[in-house]
Amino acid sequence: MADEDVPAAGEGDSAGEAAGAVEAVFREERGLLLASLVRRFGDLDLAEEVTSEAIESALRHWPAEGVPARPGAWLLTTARRKAVDRLRRDRAYAARLAVFRADAEREETVAPAVDIAGAAELPDDRLQLFFTCAHPALAAEDRTAITLRCLAGLTTPEVARAFLVPTATMAQRIVRAKKKIREARIPFRVPGPDELPERLPGVLQVVYSVFTEGYAASSGPRLQRLDLAGEAIRLARILRRLLPAERETAGLLALLLLVHARRDARTGPQGEPVLLEEQDRGRWDRAMIEEGRDLVVRALTGGPAGPYGVQAAIAALHDEAADVESTDWVQIVALYDVLLTLTPSPVVAVNRAVAVAMRDGPGAGLALLDALAGEPRLRAYPPYAVARGDLLTRLGRAGEAAAAYRAALESAGTEPERAALRRKLGE
Repeated sequence: MADEDVPAAGEGDSAGEAAGAVEAVFREERGLLLASLVRRFGDLDLAEEVTSEAIESALRHWPAEGVPARPGAWLLTTARRKAVDRLRRDRAYAARLAVFRADAEREETVAPAVDIAGAAELPDDRLQLFFTCAHPALAAEDRTAITLRCLAGLTTPEVARAFLVPTATMAQRIVRAKKKIREARIPFRVPGPDELPERLPGVLQVVYSVFTEGYAASSGPRLQRLDLAGEAIRLARILRRLLPAERETAGLLALLLLVHARRDARTGPQGEPVLLEEQDRGRWDRAMIEEGRDLVVRALTGGPAGPYGVQAAIAALHDEAADVESTDWVQIVALYDVLLTLTPSPVVAVNRAVAVAMRDGPGAGLALLDALAGEPRLRAYPPYAVARGDLLTRLGRAGEAAAAYRAALESAGTEPERAALRRKLGE
């Protein structure tokens, strides 16, 4: 492809501005770029490779030629050109890819996707690939891992931290998922409506995991990654529009809105974390809270509640309360009891223990936390150690509290968390 096929660059920018633009484009548009390439070429490894090559090309060209007016289009055109060049060079690879694409097209001909909520296909390539990577042929943990890594743009360490596993373990899962997609010839296509209910929980989990990384970043200089949180909310809104009859899409969107409504009050002037009981509730986004509360009603109406609906109800109780003391802790504990039956996990158990401490006193909560001490998934989960430290502090057991805070400091991922823990130790 000739050079003129690449969209023209604008006026020259400095090397620093170009590098910053590349970083911003990579963060904001990587998922779209990958999805477009996978949709065209049908191969995830190829899409990842040429995406990286396009970024490298931008780092070489933009400092001298200027950042394009449409940097995402520039990267997409460059990546497509590199993919075509590779397929021309590697005839055997191209032949295998052609067989894969023929199988996918034949399957779509036999079982074409039916309109969903009035749309012939999903309106966002990324969301389309979220459903593709939630294919039941993949193990549940592999589905979420590969989607977060390849389509949501999280790094392998970020994905590993979201699942509380070592980075090497997560890297193996991602490689295994790619291999399964390739060897099983899983097609990249819009699933039919009969397949959507089976794949929806996996997609919801992916969107929720993206939001979780945005709500509490696993590493870096900031506590929150508002870009990721906003992306998760955007995807949740699309899911809600596509599948209005699925109550858990309402539950997920409600949960994200109700939690994200507190974003401005969650950090102090220096980026330090501000605990819920210390937050200025006047800074909470009331419009977002009202939208979330309406969605909670829909999520809890018409049958047994799902896990996202229950979590949203808990978030709504927090957001409705004037302060921590007037929060309905009795109902929150009851909702955590329901949530434990739906999705039993040590993280849910930690949250329930904290709620019990607010209802029945720090001693009761600490007993529940100590009962979880043998759970291996909590060893690298700082909120567990922080919760123990806070309850021990309230009980006047300063030495034990300091030990708990030191344990949390060892695994804290962001600098604001570490700074806050050092202050607690200093106290």
